[in-house]
Amino acid sequence: MSALLLGLWLAAAQAAPADLDYIDAKRLADADEASVTGPAHAAMLAAQQALLNAGVVDCALGRPQTDFTAFTIVMRLDAEGRVQQTWRQGSSPLAICLQRYVRDKTVFVPPKAPFHTALDISFTK
Repeated sequence: MSALLLGLWLAAAQAAPADLDYIDAKRLADADEASVTGPAHAAMLAAQQALLNAGVVDCALGRPQTDFTAFTIVMRLDAEGRVQQTWRQGSSPLAICLQRYVRDKTVFVPPKAPFHTALDISFTK
């Protein structure tokens, strides 16, 4: 896909976030995250890690986990970094709980809005 077509596709997808499916939201997250570099990238990763750590404590502490399949949660952030919408790939109890946990949380102040970001969770890597 040419850069022009990709740019048009990304602009159209961001203009209508309610119509996005998981695949489109994940593509936007990959592109948005790739646009963040340097210290801002490190800060973004630290904020994602902090959100994930808190979510795992909230969802799994004291509850034995038996399903360790990989999952991804994509989040659309507003200008303040608050999660406005989520998409999930994976159906483990932990994935479902974490998707609920991140809703309305503030992750980090993004360089633009909307900004898509993802938590890719794998227990084997």
